[in-house]
Amino acid sequence: MADYEERQSLLGDDNDGVSAAPGPDRRMSSISNPSHFLHRLVVLVFMCLLGFGSYFCYDNPAALQTEVIQDLHLNTSKFMQLYAWYSWPNVVLCFFGGFLLDRVFGIRLGTIIFSLFVCFGQVIFATGALVNRFWLMEVGRFIFGIGGESLAVAQNTYAVNWFKGKELNLVFGLQLSMARLGSTVNMNIMGWVYTKVTDLVGSPGHTALGVSLMIASVTCLFSLMCALVLGFLDKRAEKILQKEGRGAGEVIKLTDVKDFPFHLWLIFIICVCYYVAIFPFIGLGQVFFIEKFNFSPAEARLVNSIVYIISAPASPLLGFMVDRTGRNVLWVMVAVVSTLAAHMMLAFTFWNPWIAMSLLGISYSLLACALWPMVAFVVPEHQLGTAYGFMQSIQNLGLALVAMAAGSILDNRGYLVLEVFFCVCICFSLMAVVTLYFVDYLRGGDLNLSGAARAKLHKEATTDAE
Repeated sequence: MADYEERQSLLGDDNDGVSAAPGPDRRMSSISNPSHFLHRLVVLVFMCLLGFGSYFCYDNPAALQTEVIQDLHLNTSKFMQLYAWYSWPNVVLCFFGGFLLDRVFGIRLGTIIFSLFVCFGQVIFATGALVNRFWLMEVGRFIFGIGGESLAVAQNTYAVNWFKGKELNLVFGLQLSMARLGSTVNMNIMGWVYTKVTDLVGSPGHTALGVSLMIASVTCLFSLMCALVLGFLDKRAEKILQKEGRGAGEVIKLTDVKDFPFHLWLIFIICVCYYVAIFPFIGLGQVFFIEKFNFSPAEARLVNSIVYIISAPASPLLGFMVDRTGRNVLWVMVAVVSTLAAHMMLAFTFWNPWIAMSLLGISYSLLACALWPMVAFVVPEHQLGTAYGFMQSIQNLGLALVAMAAGSILDNRGYLVLEVFFCVCICFSLMAVVTLYFVDYLRGGDLNLSGAARAKLHKEATTDAE
């Protein structure tokens, strides 16, 4: 019964914001009532802004690829180490970040701690460029990575905690939209910032680079403020709704990983094989468009950021579509096939790259909206932080390995071989999606249910709980 009341109060199934007892005072205004749609909308705003700074600064190297390589005298392999050092700590720590959210810190304190890591990491990264010490920049990216991916786990866990049910795909889409907005702004503004800083200091070089990166760290401070506000609102809701902490009474163990269902492992494989063909490509894309298509640096930055530009408005729309239609596995399959087509266009044709990159942006948005919510369908709620953390961990293992491999392939073989490598990764993802479809079908799972069927199932589950 308590579980049902908690779900009803947080999901706000009734539009008038009135929940069954226990709950907020009926005289409470809509905006201050934690069970009301308007209040949850405010929470959603801060939830989406939580990762803005992290995503803005994650691709600072990609936005300034030419400048970083020239000012610090690096080759491509060395440059890609900035991405590898971001990913390496999360091979382990991202999983433990999810576990710590579930078992030790709680989601509120954990989110604040991870936000602090993001802030300190970016400042150290910028300081390393300022004093021309590449090893210090790597340390900064390492620290930044500890917080960045764990913060994403916290963001996902907050989303499920407040919006599990028919709204979840839309919420994930909105979160992704804001994250991609951060990446888009970064891609298109950091070159301009570097130019202005260069004018102030008198010449390009590591000093201008360091100051530019330090300016970018302001966005991380903004996200830290959002973490503080979100923690306050979540604590207030817990007190007003008189609910126990998420997963109360459940024992969370690291050994829960061995009990993860086969469905979840397939989701992990899809995630890893897909994302290693997206982020490393974007990290190296600026020079690719300059060399193959004779774009200017400004044009190359713009086309390289189109994936993020499209993702910002498309993600909530596609999330809404997935909410209404269901069929998550089929939508993931469509996204993977479309991504493969986009990479093949970039590899084997000289068509205008705007076509392939626009297709890649839509496909990337669709996959994120359909794939990540599926985790909540196959694991108990008290294990969500652990599951999302493990998913982020193995994703970062793949990203770290592929970042190094991509830099080496590019230095020794060129962009054509690199694109073939990305196509192979997408093919592995496609095989995992097909396997997931048949496994879910044969086991009578609900990953590929229609929206109406899933809503009916959810209604029956809440009725049984009542």
